Amino acid sequence: MPDTITTYRLADRAYTFCPGCSHTIVLDQLNAALVKLQLDPRQVVMVTDIGCVGMSDQFFNVNAFHGLHGRAVTYAIGIKLANPDLKVIALVGDGSLGIGGHHILNAARRNVGITVLVFNNFNFGMTGGQHSVTTPHGAHTSSTREGNLEYPLDICAIASVSGAAYVFRGTAFDKDLSERIAEAIQTPGFALLDLWELCTAYYVPNNNFSRTALMQTLQTLNFPTGVLQKMDRPEFAHAYRNQISNLQSHPSSAQPIETKFTSALERTTRIIIAGSAGGKVRSTASALAIGAMMSGLWATQRDDYPVSVMSGYSVSEVILSREEILYLGIEKPDIVAVLSPEGLSQVPRQLRAMDESQTVYVVPELAEHVQTRARKIVFNLTRPISKKSLALTATAAIIRHANLYPLEAFREAISIGQRAEIAQENLRAVEASAGIL
Repeated sequence: MPDTITTYRLADRAYTFCPGCSHTIVLDQLNAALVKLQLDPRQVVMVTDIGCVGMSDQFFNVNAFHGLHGRAVTYAIGIKLANPDLKVIALVGDGSLGIGGHHILNAARRNVGITVLVFNNFNFGMTGGQHSVTTPHGAHTSSTREGNLEYPLDICAIASVSGAAYVFRGTAFDKDLSERIAEAIQTPGFALLDLWELCTAYYVPNNNFSRTALMQTLQTLNFPTGVLQKMDRPEFAHAYRNQISNLQSHPSSAQPIETKFTSALERTTRIIIAGSAGGKVRSTASALAIGAMMSGLWATQRDDYPVSVMSGYSVSEVILSREEILYLGIEKPDIVAVLSPEGLSQVPRQLRAMDESQTVYVVPELAEHVQTRARKIVFNLTRPISKKSLALTATAAIIRHANLYPLEAFREAISIGQRAEIAQENLRAVEASAGIL
């Protein structure tokens, strides 16, 4: 990291908002606040959800998390609780505020140390300009053609009465906005900034709205501006950690994974196991990662599966490396195991991205359906293998064939925390891997 950071913006990413959209102004002020604070980008997490502002995380050189509409604050809370030392900033629109406002209420009540920036332009800009919970009374939107009958939510009043440590209301045009954002980020508790803006695509033309009209609306509604609340009380994430550390006996029985084996792996290897629900794909991926850690490697795991139980696809991504892994995404895998039609349906993009230096392991019935430039190796399944055991058996064979690490580490990993009969069943699946490659 350089001694002085001059910008947190990514130089090759231009804003994609509508011409004149105030989001660009606020994001520039957020960038200025980060520059002022000189935070380590690795210690900053930007959390977004659906909506125009949900595109913002891609423009910054910090950690990012993007999720469902109205849920940015919940993700931010989880990230902060997992690592209280991170600076977590949630960017939400007034649409998200309406969908997930109760999350803000409870985050303020608990005083979880995250910063929430509400990009408040009074309508759902991404989906056609429908009215939101902050749309002023009488305003014209695509869903209130004759004028809005509702009255706007005062999110600052709600956050204040709920116990937020820092509450600010201002506009995208405030000269001191970067200072207020920096002040909020540095607040050791829940901070909310309600930032009034102009949506030039929908709200401005539908209401003959302007910067002057925005200020007049604030006055008409009698909504105060500036720093509305500063409160000093314990931040929840750190308080929780302190409470747990003072317990006589810790509730977690997790033990550090001891290095018992040695791996010959020379470079970072990105692996995808693409199978079906009910096929132990996730538990197999966990064993693959734990076995790697037992062999002195860094390992990550990310899973994808539908909401249904015991039906549909199950895909796990595992990265193994000799160095710390800072990015979990796999865009171009080194190894893909295609075990079922459901799994294959989820990885065509990754298969197309692979080249001749990478390997796809595939069950015989799907070999002709795998479209890739990568080397294709077909499992020799002369003996019937149950759907429930296939992921374990195939992964054990890949560990041998690709020389990822000693198979004994995988055997030990799949037995951790398992009942004796389950462990024996899993070990039999590993032994069945001999000769299938």
